Amino acid sequence: QVQLVESGGGLVQPGGSLTLSCTASAASGFTLVNYALGWFRQAPGKEREGVSCISNLDNMTYYADSVKGRFTISRNNAKNTLYLQMNSLKPEDTGVYYCATAPVCDSDDFTSWGRGTRVTISS
Repeated sequence: QVQLVESGGGLVQPGGSLTLSCTASAASGFTLVNYALGWFRQAPGKEREGVSCISNLDNMTYYADSVKGRFTISRNNAKNTLYLQMNSLKPEDTGVYYCATAPVCDSDDFTSWGRGTRVTISS
């Protein structure tokens, strides 16, 4: 199974910004171009929730209401990388962020989860 690797997390003050990245492990030789790609997060003590998704065919993007206008998902197929630009961060954005693949964004079949990158928003 493909292992995705997330990076870019850290500790940021409220109102700050972070950019997360997600790529397939180099050893896998896996390419992300054929997949819809999603970002998810899990806050302490809460269930994992979907944050955003980008389709593979036309780069349509989808966002949870809680992040609309603040987060931007993008992909660079040449670099085999998915990004999540996060602006105007709030304490409630704190959590571990994961990326995953799926055939389409409107799917319950997200697979190839990474180990996540931790985002902490605190003053």
